[in-house]
Amino acid sequence: MSSVSVENVWKTYGRQTVLERVSFEVAPKSFVALVGPSGCGKSTFLRMLLGDEVPSKGRILIDGEPLMAEPSPERGVVFQKYSVFPHLTCLQNVMLGLEFAGAPRLGILFGRKRREAKEISRDMLQCVGLGAAENKYPSELSGGMQQRLAIAQALVKKPKILLLDEPFGALDPGIRAGVHEVLLRLWHETGMTVFMVTHDLSEAFKLGTRVIAFDRRRTRPEEAEAYGATITFDLPVHHPIPKPADVVLKEVQPIELKAAV
Repeated sequence: MSSVSVENVWKTYGRQTVLERVSFEVAPKSFVALVGPSGCGKSTFLRMLLGDEVPSKGRILIDGEPLMAEPSPERGVVFQKYSVFPHLTCLQNVMLGLEFAGAPRLGILFGRKRREAKEISRDMLQCVGLGAAENKYPSELSGGMQQRLAIAQALVKKPKILLLDEPFGALDPGIRAGVHEVLLRLWHETGMTVFMVTHDLSEAFKLGTRVIAFDRRRTRPEEAEAYGATITFDLPVHHPIPKPADVVLKEVQPIELKAAV
């Protein structure tokens, strides 16, 4: 679990101001849904949390420490486009992060470490309901299954913070509901802090414990470059904590993940 502090963050590109005066505090184990019109800087803000971008002004702290200006294992990410490798099986896709962490030069584990990485990855696939698909390739999976695989990829290293950039936008409503259940169960089990960008307000209020909206307060043409988007509302959302049976998919049994290699 991690707390996040955003202190007077601005983001500019040349003369264009994208975000301005963004400040808020996030408690550990929060599920923050970020909403707002296209182009208001939601994904830019998410990239700053990931470390792909750095604030032009201000700073972001995780557990009181300045955010590393590069992606790290403590921050997992899932994008709208399935971020899986088509030439690898489901098991190989999930194992990849563990192999790069355990063998950064070769990217391949051997012996006991490889067996442990396989066991951890199989447990993760079971958690997202893909235990029977470990030897299948992404092209053999449905859209919802591919997105569950992407979630398994992001969570196998047990990140403290999970970043979701419109991860369900391409899914049909029925499939989306199933992936929602998987995500909620894993969030409750792991205690991670989640930030999710979405255009779907009903999804934001369904999943989030907090909904933060970004928008531009100044919209006249002559103000377009000089002023950026900021927080226009910040609403807490209270959800009853579900019992494990309420959020577990039928084909998935709750298991305890082992520590990552």
